Amino acid sequence: MGKTKSGKATTGADELLKTIFQYIVKISNERDVDKLLVNLADMGRDLVSADRCTVWLVNREAEKIWSKVAHGVDRIEIPLSKGIAGHVAETGEHLVINDAYNDDRFDQQIDIATGYHTRNILALPIEDSKGEIIGVYQAINKVSGNKNFTKKDLEHLLLAASYTGKQLEVLAYAEEIKLTQREIILTLAETGEMRSKETGNHVKRVAEYSEILAEAYGLPSDQVKLLKDASPMHDIGKIAIPDSILLKPGLLTDEERTEMKTHTTLGHDMLKHSDRELLKAAVIVAYQHHEKWDGTGYPRGLKGEEIHIFGRLTAIADVFDALICKRVYKDPWPVDKIIAMFIESKSKDFDPQVVDAFLKVQDKMIKVSVELDDTIS
Repeated sequence: MGKTKSGKATTGADELLKTIFQYIVKISNERDVDKLLVNLADMGRDLVSADRCTVWLVNREAEKIWSKVAHGVDRIEIPLSKGIAGHVAETGEHLVINDAYNDDRFDQQIDIATGYHTRNILALPIEDSKGEIIGVYQAINKVSGNKNFTKKDLEHLLLAASYTGKQLEVLAYAEEIKLTQREIILTLAETGEMRSKETGNHVKRVAEYSEILAEAYGLPSDQVKLLKDASPMHDIGKIAIPDSILLKPGLLTDEERTEMKTHTTLGHDMLKHSDRELLKAAVIVAYQHHEKWDGTGYPRGLKGEEIHIFGRLTAIADVFDALICKRVYKDPWPVDKIIAMFIESKSKDFDPQVVDAFLKVQDKMIKVSVELDDTIS
């Protein structure tokens, strides 16, 4: 045990720094909001020796505060005007409450709903770089010493809150960028579909189908989300196909069909310069959704697992939509005929495992085709 010049033990300070740096390593590169909130709550809990800790986020528009993660419970959402956390979010006060049930600001309904008993509470605001309150740090039930929170605990949690504000602000900016990217992609995709006299619902359906298939196939949740956001761009290259071919009512000539196939390469070339994860995924989808499992597809004749899983999943999503929906040149196929086609094409046109996944979730995909029918605005 080390000592300061005055002879006092430094164990407390050393442990505090150790805890802080341990969590900084975990938190600094985390971009998933759920995991970030888990780590932030863990850090606050350990810094003040609490039983539970919650990081609340403020939604001013909805006049609510919410937490995706709180120790021992699932998502909580409460009015901004209720409870200790709501009071702190509105007033910015720093609170040490060692007898929760004798404090009029404490909302006992959460304890009633969860079966938990709150003895004492430590709560303070989380601010962004502009001094705006964006959240609340709340620790519950001290578990060490005399089991009462102190001003020293408040100081320790304030350290966590200061760091948390910066991390949440960075995450908010990152999420805003992602949201903007998704909006741009969907708008571009819908524009391309309208030019080819399809409705924007086609790209929305393909996005939903891709998500359903990816989950059934077993992709990790972050990859499922990424594919859903990227798949609407599968036909973006058609924007560069001449109207004389794209809008031709009859059958295409061999020469016209060859030019139509270039939409995959055109889409790739439009998107390939971005280093953003979402647009890189969109490049894959645009370039590979017409490749076939047996190597007879285009534009590169990729075979089997040479085709990225995003391309293999979007291929089935796109073909399913083309068959089950009415188009200007065809009536919808009966469901049994579509299923028979996919079974027949298994290990030829399509990845057999993706076909198996499709057969498990066909009902969900049919439901999407009805809910997002082209007649629905």
